[in-house]
Amino acid sequence: MSRTYDLASDVIRRVYEKRIDAPAILDTAAEFPNAAKFTNAWRDIRDEALGVHLGKIPRFHDIMPEQADISANDGLDWRMFVLKAYDMAVPENLARMPVLSRLLAECPEVKSAAVSFLAPRKHIPSHRGPFRGIMRFHLGLVIPRQADGRPATIMMINHQEKRITDGEGMLWDDTYPHEVMNNADEARIALLLDVWRPGMPWDMEMLSRLIVRGVQAGMRRRGVSFGG
Repeated sequence: MSRTYDLASDVIRRVYEKRIDAPAILDTAAEFPNAAKFTNAWRDIRDEALGVHLGKIPRFHDIMPEQADISANDGLDWRMFVLKAYDMAVPENLARMPVLSRLLAECPEVKSAAVSFLAPRKHIPSHRGPFRGIMRFHLGLVIPRQADGRPATIMMINHQEKRITDGEGMLWDDTYPHEVMNNADEARIALLLDVWRPGMPWDMEMLSRLIVRGVQAGMRRRGVSFGG
């Protein structure tokens, strides 16, 4: 990651940590009750994701060059099919996943949505998100299994091993250190949602809204493309 991005992330993270005390793994039912809508429809979402042409999906560092250290680190692909980014819709991608598009329209607290395609044996090194104003929700769509039947994709979140399987969701705070390892010879496919954190102190609510506007302005200025 660029030094400027790292420094800005550290400053923002410290501000939030002083004002919002949150565990690494969050209570999905309490913090994101609409998660049930996505988990109930996981098979339809999976089928839509499998219909996307993988070769036309950009790699994460094509979208965000600042993330090259964790996306392009080992020469293996981490591709992101983005449908919504900080409230900025990607109409052509939404049109290709109508079930997911309908659910996103029903859940305005979801600020960003993407389907993540993690190549076989891909490792995403440990890193931290900067922004505690949102929470990260993972929903397993196609999770390869090990010979012993356990999910082959391991997520280390705040030094705790976590594994989810097909149709299983998990809500967590990505400002904690985390890394991902796909220990399989098949791709892992998961739905990633960034969800607005409820009940923030008023000053953190205002700061969060400013950050979202700033990110939107930056994407417009750079002309970020979410196509292949």
